Amino acid sequence: MLFFTLYVAALSLLAAADNQTFTNSGEIDISTCPITYYGQKYETLYVSNTRDTTITTVLLYVGWNISVALDSQQSQVSVFSLMCDSHETVEVVSGRSVSRQIFQTSETMNGIITDVSGCRHKGSVYKINTTVWDPNICSNVTCDAFGVATVVSDCGPMERCKGNGSCIMDAMCTVTGPTIIDVMGHIHTVPDRCGYTLMKHASIPGFQVLGVFQERRRRDVSFLDRVIIHLSNAKIFLEQGGRVKVDDQELLLRTNTQSVHGVMFSKDPTGVTAKITTSNHTVSVHFNGYTAQIHITGPSGTPVHGLCGSSATTMVQEKVSKYSASGCDTQYDDEADSSINFIDINEWCNVLDQAPFTACKMHVNPESFMSACNRTLHKYPAVDGLKCQFLEAYARACSQYNITVEGWRSKTRCSRVPKALCQDRYCSAHEFCGERRYGGERRCLCRAIFASKYRTTDSFGEPTVCEHKSATLTLAGCLLEENGIDYSVLHLNDQNCMGKMDNETHMVTFRFNPTHSCGTVVMANNSEIIYKNTIKTRNSSMFGVITRHDPVYIDFSCFYHQPDIKSMAIRLKHRCVMGKQHRILYGQWMYNLTMNAFADPDHMQPIDSRTDIELDQKIWVVIMAEGLDEKQVALVTDSCWATDQPLPNGSLRYDLVIKGCPNPEDRTINVESNGMGTATYFSFNTFQFSGKTSDVYLHCRLELCIKQTNSCAPICQRANRRRRSAMPNYLSDHHQLITMAWTS
Repeated sequence: MLFFTLYVAALSLLAAADNQTFTNSGEIDISTCPITYYGQKYETLYVSNTRDTTITTVLLYVGWNISVALDSQQSQVSVFSLMCDSHETVEVVSGRSVSRQIFQTSETMNGIITDVSGCRHKGSVYKINTTVWDPNICSNVTCDAFGVATVVSDCGPMERCKGNGSCIMDAMCTVTGPTIIDVMGHIHTVPDRCGYTLMKHASIPGFQVLGVFQERRRRDVSFLDRVIIHLSNAKIFLEQGGRVKVDDQELLLRTNTQSVHGVMFSKDPTGVTAKITTSNHTVSVHFNGYTAQIHITGPSGTPVHGLCGSSATTMVQEKVSKYSASGCDTQYDDEADSSINFIDINEWCNVLDQAPFTACKMHVNPESFMSACNRTLHKYPAVDGLKCQFLEAYARACSQYNITVEGWRSKTRCSRVPKALCQDRYCSAHEFCGERRYGGERRCLCRAIFASKYRTTDSFGEPTVCEHKSATLTLAGCLLEENGIDYSVLHLNDQNCMGKMDNETHMVTFRFNPTHSCGTVVMANNSEIIYKNTIKTRNSSMFGVITRHDPVYIDFSCFYHQPDIKSMAIRLKHRCVMGKQHRILYGQWMYNLTMNAFADPDHMQPIDSRTDIELDQKIWVVIMAEGLDEKQVALVTDSCWATDQPLPNGSLRYDLVIKGCPNPEDRTINVESNGMGTATYFSFNTFQFSGKTSDVYLHCRLELCIKQTNSCAPICQRANRRRRSAMPNYLSDHHQLITMAWTS
């Protein structure tokens, strides 16, 4: 029977590791003294014995695909004593013989040590002290005496070897958060919310990739919001939620690929990809709502321009005004987020420089991705899946070079299945898709700049709009979402009056008007007639046993301001009278107040500059308010009097209307309608002050009265030239004074 003994000696460590005798095939654990064989470390030896009539061959299988007899790079292997004339050893790597040695029995009786060191690079092996040109990798590989390989490539940093000794362009640009990692690995940080040129290539006519940035939770940190691809025959928009538009028309993407204008589109749970292929170049643009990666291949030698191409360019040079809104370059400096732990963030971002990501380090430098991670997360909270986005971006960049980073998701506890955060959820221009503070549900949340004007006043939306007798209150749906308020459970005083959400803007509108009062309450104070309603949640009994909504009470109102004391001239001059209109802009609602004079009781013959009026001729005066809610409010003429001066408090005074009723001392005065609607009527005979030839000025004091709670029409009685009147409760310190004047 043939016996042989395997001795493993770590000579470099000057210590024996193991001594084991084999009578047949077997294996030995050498993890305490591993062997590095052609650049790869092994911890188990597999031994087999074959013999024929002329030669006995001993093979040591290191790994499943490698058989060796001897090895010495970081350690050396001492092999066997055999009773035969000669021994042949063959070194095989990946099925290929790289070395053959023959030893005589006289040499091996006491064991022999031989050096079979080598180098390994990208699956190829090289003997020590050699330099080899490898066309498969377009490189000269030098394996030195210590088994260390040095590779000098003929391809530049934006190129890769085609495998036939020639190089082609193979460049990747990553835009994640506010950071642009260009094709050389340099970094640009976008400081604002404008549009920029990311990539241009002179060899592709009309081709440009643009990026438009927007803020999210903070005003001073921007994120890539959409990607625009310009081609000679089309404009392509890759937007949030995976929405794609071609020349402003939405493209409905299915799971399979679609070709439009020569662009191949595909959509999967990780995002949307647009692939442009020309005769010489291929460009792939992938966007998942947070990160865009632009991969371009083609003939070498043509430079890439834009922020992705040249570190020498500037943000100012690459800004695109067409896609930059007014004020987009305004800088903000929000208060630092005290919840951010810098040590934890540094440890997280440094994961990219550890296993298993190190498998890709030779192809994609992790330093730029680590820097982007740290810069962003040092200012912006690690929410909305942002932490994993940087790792995801690096792993995907590696995949473009056919490198799969195994096991990184389980190690980092990121999602086991790659998935865009808010696929198929579409938010409005002032919103972004993110996770609510409580519960983590993904919703359309308010962008920081949009929300700031409301948060400072602790409100949910715009001020009340009061016009055309209608009151409208518009709330921001995203502000309601942030506070856990479901707009669909809100209503006005009348539960049938619900808010309506705009499908595009997600603004929620509540409205009431004279036709649909929705339970509006009308009230008055000394200065205003107020129409008030309340937005509130449904009655608790409608929710069942439990509710997950805080009660909501949002009051909003419109008002008519009681008329102030202001003058408006209606002038009778040279026995003529003219009417005039005055527009009142008080409070939230607007109405017009007019006073006109007529020569007939039917008010069909208006008095103007051509009308001849005699002294002591009867004229009819109509005072009308246009724009009031005639169902709820009435106009009342409280008093009218004449003076010899333009001011209402002139030294001479003659009363025509007192507390809504005609002066009992003047039988020519008649109040025909007062407090019945939005117009009042009275008549009198013209006169002048005795001994005076100057103009006579007529002044009227007006009030607004709520019909619902008052009888607005004064009750007037005449008896023995004495007057009694009963007035409604409408008097206030705010009036409208109208003046008209005439001369003899």
